[in-house]
Amino acid sequence: MDVQKRNFMIIMFTNFLVAGSTTMIMPFLSLYIESLGDFSAEYVQRWAGLVFGVTFVAALFMSPIWGRIADRYGYKPILIINGFGIAISIYLMGAADSVHELFIIRLFMGVVTGFIPTSLAFVSTQTPKEIAGKTLGTLQMGSVSGTLFGPVIGGLMADSFGFDYTFIITAVVIGIAASLVAIGIKETKKIANKDAHVYARKTIIQGILHHRLLINVMIITSLIQIGNFSIQPLLSLYVAELTVDSSQVAFLAGVTFSAAGVGNLLFARRWGRLGDSIGYEKVLGFLLLLSFAFIVPQAFVTDLWQLMVLRLLFGVAVGGMIPTTTALMRREAPIEIQGEIMGYNTSFRFLGNIIGPVFGGIVSGFIGISSVFIVTGVLFVLAFAFLRFTLAKPDQDFEDVLLEQEMKSM
Repeated sequence: MDVQKRNFMIIMFTNFLVAGSTTMIMPFLSLYIESLGDFSAEYVQRWAGLVFGVTFVAALFMSPIWGRIADRYGYKPILIINGFGIAISIYLMGAADSVHELFIIRLFMGVVTGFIPTSLAFVSTQTPKEIAGKTLGTLQMGSVSGTLFGPVIGGLMADSFGFDYTFIITAVVIGIAASLVAIGIKETKKIANKDAHVYARKTIIQGILHHRLLINVMIITSLIQIGNFSIQPLLSLYVAELTVDSSQVAFLAGVTFSAAGVGNLLFARRWGRLGDSIGYEKVLGFLLLLSFAFIVPQAFVTDLWQLMVLRLLFGVAVGGMIPTTTALMRREAPIEIQGEIMGYNTSFRFLGNIIGPVFGGIVSGFIGISSVFIVTGVLFVLAFAFLRFTLAKPDQDFEDVLLEQEMKSM
């Protein structure tokens, strides 16, 4: 087996382990907070949101920094640091004595929460542009599979072994994933181009802001995450409305939410391969419209099975967006700064993770849960309109934009 293929297999497997392990703790996070003291329901709900969200806030700021370090020293060291950092964080979560300690630990976890985005960037830089979409779509199957199984396994483990042992087991599994990277990955060092330009961080940020396609795609990346996360805290309530007589609302809500992941898993590779063939912009535009077509009807369902089918179809559409946008970044960004560019794109993803639940809560508070689907659908249409507007403009070479911004700052 050649080095690139072995690297890919290890990264895909470790993505499965990390994604599955980090989502194991999600089903019982609020219950764990409740076990740390005698708190009111309002206190637990408030701190559950803060403890969950602070990780993404820290990750938002750290992603470009890790990307810039990876461009200089390689991706493998960053993967190892992030892997063991997450493992230590989760172990410490099990040893927390108060909610405030748990909050600080989750904040630290956000600093090192970059394993999966970094692995995505690593594979992207090691993959020829012509097959980047198919390869990244295949890679996504690993993390999506972990995300599907993680919450179920975590809930079962918490019931069987208790919170403390679940944190320990989770930390050990992520530690194994980091060890596999340390032992098995061989990174092909990028050959430094003698004529390659070294860009300041300020120049890169200005370049992104002035490159119409890149900034638009990063905004779309945020919208994708807003669409995914806006309904997540409300889905169990919506399922409860559709199943008035059921005593298994939590289980049915989990199955309904996982339906989108199944659609994602089945079609991510195919969308990536299609992007390689006909162009990533065309596929991205089509998927945005397809997402609109499948998310809006979710507001009008009358039975749970209808919602499950639509969630599955929505997952089919959304599943192609991450590999497509990542492959597009791979195509546009110079190899010397791809890690940092991917880092900023990851920051936009985490921004969507933060905004999504808040956005969904505000919209549902004013005009009802079902309206969240409609408003989110409108966001996808707006994203499509921005993309079409951008593509109607003359093409921009990103390196030319960077040099132009550098000249202006002198």
